[in-house]
Amino acid sequence: MDKHWMQIDDRMSREYLKGVEDFLQFAFAHTEEDVIPCPCTHCNNGDLELSKEEVRAHLIMWGIVKGYTRWLYHGEFTAKEKQMCDKMDLNVDSDDILDMIHDAAGPNVLEAISKYDDEQEPNETSNFQSLKQNEEAFKFLKLLKAAQQPLYPGCENFTKLSLIVKLFQIKCLYGLSDTAVNAILKLFKEALPSDDTLPDSFQVARKMIRDLGLHYDKIDACENDCMLFWKEHEKAEHCLICGQSRWKEIETKTNKGPKHEKCGKKIPRKVLRYFPLKKRLQRLFMSTKTASDMRWHDEQRPKDGVIRHPADSDAWKSFDLSHPAFSKEPRNVRLGLATDGVNPFGNMSVSHSTWPVIIVVYNLPPWMCMKQPFCMLSLLIHGPKAPGNDIDVYLQPLIEELRELWYDGVDTYDASKKENFRMHAALLWTINDFPAYAVLSGWSTKGALACPSCNRETPSYRLKHGHKFCYMGARRFLHSNHKWRKNKAHFNGKVEKRAAPPVLSGDDVLNQLKKLPKVTFGKGVKRKRNYVKKETLNCRKSSIFFRLPYWRGNFLRHNLDVMHIEKNIFDNIVGTLLDIKGKTKDNLKSRRDLKEMGIREELHPSKDNNEEYPAACYNLSTDEISKICQFLKEIKVPNGYSSNIARCVNLKEGKIFGLKSHDSHILLERLFPLASRGIVPTEVCEAITELSIFFRKLCSKVLTIEQLEYLESQIPITLCKLERIFPPSFFDVMVHLSIHLASEAKLGGPVQFRWMYPIERFLRKLKCYVRNKSRPEGSIAEGYNVEECLIFCSRYLNDIETSCSQSEKNFNGNSLDSYKGLSVFTQTGYSLSNDKCGTLSDRERNQAHHYVLRNCEEVQSLIEQYEYQNQNLDLSEWFHHRVIQLCKEKNAQVNEEIVALARGPLPGVQRFTGKGVKIDKYGFVSVKTTRKLNTDEPFVLASQVEQVYYVKDGLNPGWLIALKGQSRTYNLPLEEVPNIDTLQVDEDAFQQNTSCLHDTLYTLNDDDDDLLNLKRDDISPIIEASTVIVDDNVESETQSDDDTDDDDSDTDEDLML
Repeated sequence: MDKHWMQIDDRMSREYLKGVEDFLQFAFAHTEEDVIPCPCTHCNNGDLELSKEEVRAHLIMWGIVKGYTRWLYHGEFTAKEKQMCDKMDLNVDSDDILDMIHDAAGPNVLEAISKYDDEQEPNETSNFQSLKQNEEAFKFLKLLKAAQQPLYPGCENFTKLSLIVKLFQIKCLYGLSDTAVNAILKLFKEALPSDDTLPDSFQVARKMIRDLGLHYDKIDACENDCMLFWKEHEKAEHCLICGQSRWKEIETKTNKGPKHEKCGKKIPRKVLRYFPLKKRLQRLFMSTKTASDMRWHDEQRPKDGVIRHPADSDAWKSFDLSHPAFSKEPRNVRLGLATDGVNPFGNMSVSHSTWPVIIVVYNLPPWMCMKQPFCMLSLLIHGPKAPGNDIDVYLQPLIEELRELWYDGVDTYDASKKENFRMHAALLWTINDFPAYAVLSGWSTKGALACPSCNRETPSYRLKHGHKFCYMGARRFLHSNHKWRKNKAHFNGKVEKRAAPPVLSGDDVLNQLKKLPKVTFGKGVKRKRNYVKKETLNCRKSSIFFRLPYWRGNFLRHNLDVMHIEKNIFDNIVGTLLDIKGKTKDNLKSRRDLKEMGIREELHPSKDNNEEYPAACYNLSTDEISKICQFLKEIKVPNGYSSNIARCVNLKEGKIFGLKSHDSHILLERLFPLASRGIVPTEVCEAITELSIFFRKLCSKVLTIEQLEYLESQIPITLCKLERIFPPSFFDVMVHLSIHLASEAKLGGPVQFRWMYPIERFLRKLKCYVRNKSRPEGSIAEGYNVEECLIFCSRYLNDIETSCSQSEKNFNGNSLDSYKGLSVFTQTGYSLSNDKCGTLSDRERNQAHHYVLRNCEEVQSLIEQYEYQNQNLDLSEWFHHRVIQLCKEKNAQVNEEIVALARGPLPGVQRFTGKGVKIDKYGFVSVKTTRKLNTDEPFVLASQVEQVYYVKDGLNPGWLIALKGQSRTYNLPLEEVPNIDTLQVDEDAFQQNTSCLHDTLYTLNDDDDDLLNLKRDDISPIIEASTVIVDDNVESETQSDDDTDDDDSDTDEDLML
């Protein structure tokens, strides 16, 4: 019987009332009495018994006890039925424990067991002893017995397995230690009857949980990352490349000095932990809770030309066209691979870098994809040193399994369709920060050719005094006739005639790699520097991913990480504007580089004092810096929107510090352009605002091809504006990479499926598993194995909070979501502003009725009839008579909600005060708090209201700027596709012809070159003591192993040194 009505809060809804009647009918059909125990929240099945009418009234007035899902007091179990339940399906509340066990075992195990007698007990018959040889079947029978075994004789709420599963859910959710859980089990043992079935210790309980999970393999590795002791080399005792022993040795002191001896027990020096992929992908289909979601991309995804999922991207579509046999089966799995270094100790004074490799499943819908329960740990590479270029050694087991999944596939059971199919899988791309990009792709992200997209044509220039490369080449991406191509003074002193670099295909990359000599992996191998010839450019190796037969044809093989690009760009901006020591890109060296390049003469160091240079347009006074810091210090944002940014602002020193990547994301896209309005010079503020708009639109959940092409054409203009303002040292490779982000979004889809935010959170979760500091990788592997099992179990638990069902912070119930009436009355939230009660006049009441009718989707067919035939009549009167007529005709189009709508609104209303509003050229909405809105629009629908927060408008005193508070979750209805017109950033563009609108949005006026004032005369010249510079930016011949910090705030120095 359907009992979900018991969870409904609206006790006057039709569904709840119908459920009450069904309950009463069921309860009195199973008793000969005229009274029954009342299950309302007030009586709670007490001693008082009531009649049918009284129980009905109580259930409507007080509501039913939501946890009373097994109607034991009302005849749900007869004696015979209860006996069968004790034998086959014990009462375990509303959980699907038996379904969970069957889904975990799969049809193959059930088929293997079907020929044996279900009544036989384990270890008691010869038949079972033969079955015991099948490990999976043996686990299934043990779990089945535990799921049917009461916690103690007479217990109806818990079985042995259900209690253990829920206890482990609480352990993982609240981070309880093993010792704490062991103490809780002992306390339960003392409290329960002596004949209980609860395990005696945590270790015994954990073994039971592991039977529900999946295993992982340990593969020994050379300590120098040369090779794996795997497959044909499984029994080797020494590394075949460097000769290092496979096993640890003990150092003993003798008269002749220290002596190394082998341990009594063979302990490997380094271990790779590999979590096989096939079983984990199969479980997604074998589980009834997730099987249908694995086909969402094909069956339920809206196919309207809008990009909201990787399946809408060019890379996905091209892959389907190139491999029609693979795309024919929608259940074939598309994957992404991500990796990064993590310090498991969380103490940066300890140098230790563990590298997890994570697999992401893209078949799932947006609100499930990239979430932690659906990210799979595939490899755990042992520290303490990062693998660097030698990561290919550790990727071998995964690449081999991916090849098997491509060529052979694996038989899989689809629980939603109840059929077997051959599942194949393919890897679409990798997700990584920029240093890891070099590790995975083999293209060094350092030096003159640091940009992997531009490749050999990377626009770079070595700064003589700054001792680093700058990348000022945005003019190459302008159209060929753009006037800025001939402007030498405001850029790098040269005329730009080159076209944009071509996009390299996989075949082009392979042609470059053919000239690369064979690379021998391992840190014990000395590499000769002269092997890097001119023909090989920045190639350091041929990536192992090219062993996948389809990899060369993938449109997008490695993603540029928007998260770290935003972080580094914002650090450059705020460090330079606020003149933060160690972060600013404007100093004596940068001014000497301007002089060396022969550009911006007005900003060169003084001829009289070589340590003094004039203030530039981006230099701020102490008072201006204080105003920006004060703005950020006072700002308040909605809960969950960002961290407390005020804690990162130091008013006394006038600097911002300790920002995480998401803080930089919010500041760059939302807050910092507003903080600088009216303070920073106009030309600087406009360039920063346009860059902010670019990233804000790029990071939208929903994109269109038109929008991306527009962003792709305008980001070069924005970067050129920045090149005209900031010094060359400002333009490190991370600033340059932003020019490729819109192009990658066209290929790969929305950035939330390809950036590092969810990966960094997953890595943070792995760090929390470390309890044994001497064995961090082992702790992570064991912790993840248990967590993986409990995530699977949590999908079958209905009455306990789990990691999959945990409510958002400040969640106030689902009363809004329970409304099932007319769409026009849908409410997205609650008002926090003060309201007043009032009464509508007849005119206002009629106006409100008209407004609702014309905005209600369910009655638009009737409104069309009115517009076509009866415009001379009042709409409210005509609609009322028409609905009454349809009711008499018993028309199915009319229901109770429409009848109530025809009666018109009640006279009592809540009134809110509207404010004066204006919108500037960047789309910022400003509100005048002291002036009312001067329009005759007194009504607004609750469904039209959005959450906003207000910040001060530094450009217009007395005005507040309204900013939308965006949710960071994806399990909500998808956003409406943004209109391309909202991206206009230049008022002059509205005067242009629509055919060339997108080409002129960011373009300055013809005389802007003369108007650009690079020097500020209102600030005193800056004096800086010169220092001796040591050029430590020489490119090393091997990849740096210093990337051990798991924090997501990699700076540009980390990337360039």
